[in-house]
Amino acid sequence: MDYVRLGGSGLQVSRVVLGCMSFGDPRRGTHEWALDLDAARPIVRQALEAGITTFDTANVYSAGASEKIIGKLLGELAKRDEMVIATKVHGRMGPDRRSDEARAPDRRRRSRRAAAR
Repeated sequence: MDYVRLGGSGLQVSRVVLGCMSFGDPRRGTHEWALDLDAARPIVRQALEAGITTFDTANVYSAGASEKIIGKLLGELAKRDEMVIATKVHGRMGPDRRSDEARAPDRRRRSRRAAAR
């Protein structure tokens, strides 16, 4: 695997990034085809074996379930301090994604914390 420096940060990331939109809970969010924790495990394991250290997710993928799954699997299968999780925190969260409360900054902060566990 090739690794590159992320901008001027000094952070090394794998040139190939695993997108995690497919991970989640098919009963949450808008993706009935989402893969749960057990189905995602062999995919993440194979990515790690290939040298992938960078994972892309978002708070809106399965209403946050993708972040939780990738956080749990990396904690289980990898040295967390050697991995990079890139998450997007722009989408509305909560049962009513149109509400002001669902867009509150604290809700986004909690989502990022769940991914870091």
